Amino acid sequence: MITFLSYFISIFFAIPFLGFLFVFMVMRLVTKNTRKAVHMSLDSTTFLFIISVHFLIVTIWEKSYFWLIILIMILIAMIFVLVHWKVKEEIILKKVIKGFWRFNFLLFLLAYLTLTFYGLIHRALIFTFTN
Repeated sequence: MITFLSYFISIFFAIPFLGFLFVFMVMRLVTKNTRKAVHMSLDSTTFLFIISVHFLIVTIWEKSYFWLIILIMILIAMIFVLVHWKVKEEIILKKVIKGFWRFNFLLFLLAYLTLTFYGLIHRALIFTFTN
């Protein structure tokens, strides 16, 4: 049972789109509201995309840059707080966190797609020129 569970979770880390679709379908059935289901899927699968980007970086460059991912996320959070304070003249923490988390979804989705295509091209070129 533990082995099955670890395979199940690792599939979602390797292919976070499956995790997004799984959460979306479950939330769509539970809430009967497509918009809420999409938002809940975005919020819950952001973590999958962050971890997937980390593993792609480790796979491509054989070195962990997780510290850089965390640093970038902290800088983004600081920018979100500063901009929210400048615009609203007060900080509504719930809105800042929500915006920060959804921005991270977009950022890491784009990073995941970019690194996936880069990794494919990189491995293809290595294979082509070594044989």
